[in-house]
Amino acid sequence: MTARNGVSGESEPAPRTGRRPGRSGSRETILVAARARFAALGFDKTSIRAVATDAGVDPALVHHYFGTKQQLFATVVELPVDPEATLRVIESAPLDELGATILHGVMTVWDSPAGPGVVAAVRSLLAGGDMALARTFLLDVVLERVRLRIATPDDDGRTRVALVATQMIGVLVARKIIGVEPIASMAIPDLIAAVGPTLQRYLTGEIDPAAT
Repeated sequence: MTARNGVSGESEPAPRTGRRPGRSGSRETILVAARARFAALGFDKTSIRAVATDAGVDPALVHHYFGTKQQLFATVVELPVDPEATLRVIESAPLDELGATILHGVMTVWDSPAGPGVVAAVRSLLAGGDMALARTFLLDVVLERVRLRIATPDDDGRTRVALVATQMIGVLVARKIIGVEPIASMAIPDLIAAVGPTLQRYLTGEIDPAAT
């Protein structure tokens, strides 16, 4: 039976349940907020909750769009790959093989089908003046786990991983951006044999005590 004013005597449909969709443009708003947070505070001091607050959304929506904080950062710097797989390999390497493992892991990505996208992301960071993001990616994301492994009560490892960063940047620029021969066309095993021991010395060998 139908009641007056067109109101049905039947019960109204139950409201929908589940996560409410994000507002139009929420993904882009989150990225803007994340870029600002990462640039200002670095990776470790940036949280998903803080990014969500800045963007005016629920933290669950950030996870929905981007997954983990590391995946969010990879999207911010426009990396075409998630660095987690490479970082897990590096993290599990024996301490005395860290130098060669880091170089092998990174160069394998550079020379993969995703390599041009990684190099493009690096170019964009440097050309766009995003030095804070570039430092955060290199020191807080890529090398922080390595630093924690080599740190001792007398040496926090920061100088050591910074030296590794300079070497890796040099290899990347020479091999993939400028094209310095024979580095640009050298086989990965040969380049690892040449550069890996230097990285290993930076990480675990003797360096200038005044610099640590």
